[in-house]
Amino acid sequence: MLQDKIFKLKGKVQHYAWGGTEYIPHWLGIENKENKPFAEYWMGAHPSASSALIVNGKEENLYNLIQQDANSILGEEVNATFGELPYLFKILDVKDMLSIQVHPSKESAEKGFNDEEANGVAINAPHRNYKDKNHKPEVMVALSEFWLLHGFLSEDKLLKVLQTVPEFKNFESLVIDKGYKGLYEHVMLMPQVEVDALLTPLVEREINRKRNNELTKADAGWWVAKLYEQQENFSNLDRGIFSIYFFNIVKTNPGEAVFQGAGLPHAYLEGQNVELMANSDNVLRGGLTPKHIDVPELIKHIIFEGIEPNVMKGIDLTSGEKNYPCPVPDFGISKIELNANEVYEAEATSLEIIVIIEGELNAEGSNNITAKRGEVVAVLAGETYSFSTPEKLIAYKAFVP
Repeated sequence: MLQDKIFKLKGKVQHYAWGGTEYIPHWLGIENKENKPFAEYWMGAHPSASSALIVNGKEENLYNLIQQDANSILGEEVNATFGELPYLFKILDVKDMLSIQVHPSKESAEKGFNDEEANGVAINAPHRNYKDKNHKPEVMVALSEFWLLHGFLSEDKLLKVLQTVPEFKNFESLVIDKGYKGLYEHVMLMPQVEVDALLTPLVEREINRKRNNELTKADAGWWVAKLYEQQENFSNLDRGIFSIYFFNIVKTNPGEAVFQGAGLPHAYLEGQNVELMANSDNVLRGGLTPKHIDVPELIKHIIFEGIEPNVMKGIDLTSGEKNYPCPVPDFGISKIELNANEVYEAEATSLEIIVIIEGELNAEGSNNITAKRGEVVAVLAGETYSFSTPEKLIAYKAFVP
């Protein structure tokens, strides 16, 4: 049984190849002499990479602590509903584009998981799609200018793309006759030799346009050129290129958020963000990745409709707190921004994880701790606490609503 209620939490770095080399080490205040990619910093109790609570100066595995005393750490209601910490909190530094992906609904994840288990697919097999039985909705809040692909373009915008990109002119009738699904199935299941023949002139043209400063990051061609501008010859081209033209390209500024639910196709393009998701590792991929791609499975779960992206500015709650509403029971996220002498007061209804982006945080409750930029605070369920800062504080809080 833990005596204190407020702790420092130590996360886990993930060195995926697409990550940047500077942002996360600089934020953590550590050197990166080997120039390794620091892609993600995980804060949570995922069994594969659990964070640690600092208890009496020692690191204690959070996943194991929850197994031993879930009610007092998570709260009785959260434990009864989820039986685990239902969210995973992350800092991301995206240098290279992430895969075109979709996350399944909870019902689909349960079915997919059970099917793969019945078929004897090992849980760590590279071609395994379903690692658990959970859905994976997620929300991101930008820490820098952040670019992403998010859902299909509305029909009028999509038709305009098909009319103006010469290689796509034959696709217009396909959308009119068979809708979004007909178009996407056609390009995603097209033989590779046809993909190369169709996309090679497009890739060459976009690289030239980028070199001539004719493109900005708001243009699909800018990202296609970024993918291929270091290559001499083009073969086995990535069919994820189609998605860059067919999806919304969204720019978010620091403090702006985007929620992505089940079935919504998306991909991160570039920048740094705070990401919060359901505690799952279920990802169905369709391109822009060396990882396992399963197009038929991806197509089964995509919502084939055009959308207008909803970029959230946040809703002011109490002094210093801004909330980004997410339509799921697994997690909630708030930004806490305080100036000197301002105080933020709250009661933790679940395990809350607070990551400090800038400044210093003084936490007071049944025990007191001080944490600074690059550090993380965990507050156990049921604790009434307050935060203050000697100068200026920017932090993000994850919780179960």
